[in-house]
Amino acid sequence: MAKVAVVFHSGYGHTLRMAQSVADGAAAELVAIDADGNVSEAGWATLNAADAIIFGSPTYMGSVSWQFKKFADATSKPWFGQAWKDKVFAGFTNSATMNGDKLSTLHYLFTLAMQHSGIWVGTGMMPSNSKAAQRNDLNYVGSFSGAMAQSPSDASPAEMLPGDLETARLFGQRVAAVAAKFSA
Repeated sequence: MAKVAVVFHSGYGHTLRMAQSVADGAAAELVAIDADGNVSEAGWATLNAADAIIFGSPTYMGSVSWQFKKFADATSKPWFGQAWKDKVFAGFTNSATMNGDKLSTLHYLFTLAMQHSGIWVGTGMMPSNSKAAQRNDLNYVGSFSGAMAQSPSDASPAEMLPGDLETARLFGQRVAAVAAKFSA
């Protein structure tokens, strides 16, 4: 079984709920980026030991949060030594609007993974895009490159839709399965 880590920042709790769902699916360890953009020494050790790293950030102003960006900049040390080369990577995000430029955030996470010479895993899910589709269906937001969720700006984390959280859980499960193939 592959070791999977989910490293994430959550500003209001929505991305935390998503991270928990991804981690449940992947049987992963959570590594939180704190409000100051820092990761604990134990968190860094978890990331270094992982076979797969799943990035998570809310989408703020069309990209990752500044706290996630600070973490990304701090990965220059493992980058320099190519310590994370050939690890499996994936990413997820959440924003208040249906589009919210979430794809820009996933592109940022993808680019970070590629700079670490990683292997990217997408959702592997078809979108719910028929006339019969309902907002609570799996992959309703319709992302292939990473898991996306939408939480209205006035909704609490407890009000996140089960369909978005199940999409995140299945995404985590897929990343773990792909990582197991690479670590065998």
